Amino acid sequence: MKYTSWRFLAAMTAVLVLAGLTAARPAEAKEPSAEALLNAKCSACHPRTPADGLFRVSEQRKSPEGWAMTLRRMREWHGLIITASEEQSLVKHLADRQGLAPEEAAPFRYGLERRTLVESPDDPELATLCARCHSYARVGLQRRTAAEWRRLAHMHLGQWPTAEYQAMSRDRRWWDIVSGELPGKLAAKWGFESPAWSAWKSYRSPDLSGRWAVAGHRPGKGDFRGRMEVRRSAADSYRVTYSLTWADGSATSGEGRSVLYTGYEWRGATRLGNDRISEVFQASADGNRLEGRWYLDDQDAVGADMVAVRGKGAIAGLSPAAVKTGESVRIVVSGSGLGRDVSAGAGLTVDRIIAATSDSVTIQVTAAAGMPSGRYELSIGTAKAPLVVYDRIARIKVEPETMVARLGGNGGPVPPANAQFDAIAYTAADLRIGPVPAKWSVANFDETAEHDQDSKFGGTLRPDGLFIPAKAGPNPARRGNNNIANLLVRAEVADGPAVIGGAAHLFVAPQRWNDAEIR
Repeated sequence: MKYTSWRFLAAMTAVLVLAGLTAARPAEAKEPSAEALLNAKCSACHPRTPADGLFRVSEQRKSPEGWAMTLRRMREWHGLIITASEEQSLVKHLADRQGLAPEEAAPFRYGLERRTLVESPDDPELATLCARCHSYARVGLQRRTAAEWRRLAHMHLGQWPTAEYQAMSRDRRWWDIVSGELPGKLAAKWGFESPAWSAWKSYRSPDLSGRWAVAGHRPGKGDFRGRMEVRRSAADSYRVTYSLTWADGSATSGEGRSVLYTGYEWRGATRLGNDRISEVFQASADGNRLEGRWYLDDQDAVGADMVAVRGKGAIAGLSPAAVKTGESVRIVVSGSGLGRDVSAGAGLTVDRIIAATSDSVTIQVTAAAGMPSGRYELSIGTAKAPLVVYDRIARIKVEPETMVARLGGNGGPVPPANAQFDAIAYTAADLRIGPVPAKWSVANFDETAEHDQDSKFGGTLRPDGLFIPAKAGPNPARRGNNNIANLLVRAEVADGPAVIGGAAHLFVAPQRWNDAEIR
């Protein structure tokens, strides 16, 4: 069975929870330990090393998704026979024992959270030799010895004999570089041993059970807040219930399961309202904060940023997080154990507390006319959160700035991949005001797109910023006989009499037939 990253780890979450429950049964019902599975399933091809590890296996560290990719390759390339439950147990074991420290994963979390952005590799050579075929995040989310990086180069050439041509690398001594100089460079940059991992690998996973206050934003729908109840079902496995309220007053509830990998990597599978979602969150070292992104299982470009906090005096977020000079705004402060002791910076007045619960405090705040724009501080007891004061919207940034939607459907096995956009307002000093309502439109990106009428055939942009690409397959009605397109997505925002615009670049591309766990 072919798994994409979110479906694989979602299935893994459910099975690991059930496996944990099974562990409480009599001894004869217990499944083999993960270490026993590793020896039984892997040692036939991976011999023992002098240090009693497994050749190649013991010389790598990866994220949960990275280990899922490894086991999938073993099945597909080498005929490994393994059940879903065994595979999921091994990923958990390997990610815990040979994972990444939080500092190591941090620069590339966008790859795990399925965020779309234009990468900026910090090494031109790696950008050419690695990131021409897959994301830079995919390389940066693994650690290997120099010998193991060299074996990876050999694997690439053995599996893809035309890799030199595919990477457009005939302008250099490609094989000499990737088999000679590059492994040492990669080991120096992303080596198997690191101070961060040495400090983290003995860290014990926190118990995340309890009541959490949550806050977040879903592009196209708006802000949300509420609570999350987490119940521990086994070591590192949890059952979760959600009760959320959106900015428009509507409510959504949900239930799911999650697993914590490497002491901080939360992966959840939840039904939220009518949506099936996957969660990729990071737990703080003290176990009192979760932060990351969730997204729809069948449309990973559609999702939400979310923060969850627990304990006394912790703020998850403000909605909205900005106020215009000379105006009053109603702000919902979401958090845990906040109390009613509210104060704000000079020039800001907390007019009144409108409502207060264990999960949120709703206040009326006024910004004095003529006060300087900037970042101020809102305090509730000892908890603090930034609040932006602005006099006008200076620019609009459409996020993501560059996006790829993909054709699909039309009777084929691959559904279309939508693209969701959001309009973000900024001050003249480039302080982020936050998401704002916008009028959306789509246009041809350049003269070629205009000539080919791309905006007519590429798809439809909805009023909430969701782009739905056209169907795949031949289209005899247009030049090129396909619905690919090169488009400009525009947002217009009114700020008093002024109208401010922003734009993003959208490619409508063919289907993605092979969707790796880390692209």
